[in-house]
Amino acid sequence: MPSPVTSYNLHELNALQRIIKLGAGWLHTRVVQEVRLPDGASYPVYVIALGNPSREVPAVGFFGGVHGLERIGAGVVISYLLGLVMRLKWDSTLHQQLESLRLVFMPIVNPGGMVLGTRANPWGVDLMRNAPVQAQGKVPFMVGGQRLSSALPWYQGARNSAMELESQAVCEVVQEELLARDFSIAVDCHSGFGAKDRIWFPYAYKREPISHLAEMHALKSIFIQSQRHHRYIIEPQSRQYLTHGDLWDYLYLQSSTKPDRIFLPLTLEMGSWLWVRKNPRQFFSRLGIFNPLMEHRQQRVLRQHQGLLDFLSRAASSHAVWLPNQANRASHLAQALYEWY
Repeated sequence: MPSPVTSYNLHELNALQRIIKLGAGWLHTRVVQEVRLPDGASYPVYVIALGNPSREVPAVGFFGGVHGLERIGAGVVISYLLGLVMRLKWDSTLHQQLESLRLVFMPIVNPGGMVLGTRANPWGVDLMRNAPVQAQGKVPFMVGGQRLSSALPWYQGARNSAMELESQAVCEVVQEELLARDFSIAVDCHSGFGAKDRIWFPYAYKREPISHLAEMHALKSIFIQSQRHHRYIIEPQSRQYLTHGDLWDYLYLQSSTKPDRIFLPLTLEMGSWLWVRKNPRQFFSRLGIFNPLMEHRQQRVLRQHQGLLDFLSRAASSHAVWLPNQANRASHLAQALYEWY
């Protein structure tokens, strides 16, 4: 295992390495990629798994830190992982659940961007605009992805070039740990400058519904039934805007080559305007636009999303019970088309 970071103090990485030590008896940990900064400093991209490794059981993937500025996303995933590790010491029901479930974590996908305080990776590429998927419609200027310059935000990378190492690492883990199973869910934790917390699902590159729209609606239905006081808006990303190069569009399209398998990728977009509104001084801080800077508010955000991540674990474990069947799939599809399209 690589030694802790010394060139820069990346608190999230230090916290993650402490959790890895705490859970050494239960966690399966490896470095899927080493990311180098322009000055030569090196940072590991960890993948951490626990539960049953058999391909016969469902899996959930938890991802964070894709955008270096949005550190709260990594914090939410790390907080959930820490809670699981501490529960493993005493919670027999969790051990029983993990006999039929695989949980996979990549809390810090873009450590270089987090160290430098940039949305992009150290080479100026936005990892969520980096996949080889072109939008089928008009995208918003710049925000939807651009190839003008790596000095500008939302840079896709050079045309026809390979995906960035961090993007490749995510694809490798998803293909090995999630797409190889009959059922899997992924949740990628971000913060965006919005007034609401949103849960997005594909597509981002076109306005047509995904093949598993009925399954997505069924997942939303059981979430609403069990989390009646939630404040999330659940919708396809295309309802807000289209983008080039969305990584989860690309991976969902990869999963579609095996129609007998179900992969439901979600993106949590925490509404950072909620934090800026309560502390307007944050607006003048690059980190403050996308992260709660007050300690009590950060703790509240870390707490409030743990229920969502725990729900997804339970939903994956029990997917055979709630997935649409021949009798009700048409109803779920009709309701989803009416609500979202």
